[in-house]
Amino acid sequence: MVEDRRTKRTRRALSDALVALVLERGFTALTVEDIAERADVARATFYSHVQGKEELFARVTSDLMADLAERTRPAITENAVGFTGKPLLELLRHAHDERDRYRIVLRGEGDGKPLHMFMDSLAQAVAEEFRVRAERNGVTPRIDAELLARVWVGEQIAVLQWWVSQDTPPMPAEEVSRMLLDLAMYGRYWASGFDLPG
Repeated sequence: MVEDRRTKRTRRALSDALVALVLERGFTALTVEDIAERADVARATFYSHVQGKEELFARVTSDLMADLAERTRPAITENAVGFTGKPLLELLRHAHDERDRYRIVLRGEGDGKPLHMFMDSLAQAVAEEFRVRAERNGVTPRIDAELLARVWVGEQIAVLQWWVSQDTPPMPAEEVSRMLLDLAMYGRYWASGFDLPG
């Protein structure tokens, strides 16, 4: 039990050190020694947990995604039809709470691999939810679920990049989720100010 707590503390210290240093210097400039020194662990201790800084960054990203999945699960499962805006609101709140981790992933540090990992995971989860929702409600999607998920996730990533890159969010999470819900419901034509045909 003590070992588990110590392991968790060390992993958290390494993750926190990576995040802080990437924000300060960028991922490319970092060395294992830099991360170990910031985390206050020996180099050997670093390698007992991960093989290198790339694996550590991948772990930071996968932990972020696992935490996000846990946060959004209730908002997804409580509504059979969907399009409530609640999962998106939870995503924004999570990004606010984990702003620095989102920043280093969303700005494409580490040759963009963590960003692609994040986008692919999110797109797979969204596509599966779209398929389940369509089946549950007896509807046939007019656009392929994979493509639809990629479009939806692409919009969310672009908004997140803009939203977390600033020291103060340009608008509240609730307002962003409401606007994107309206966009999902009524489309870009309506959102641009035009009346819907018919």
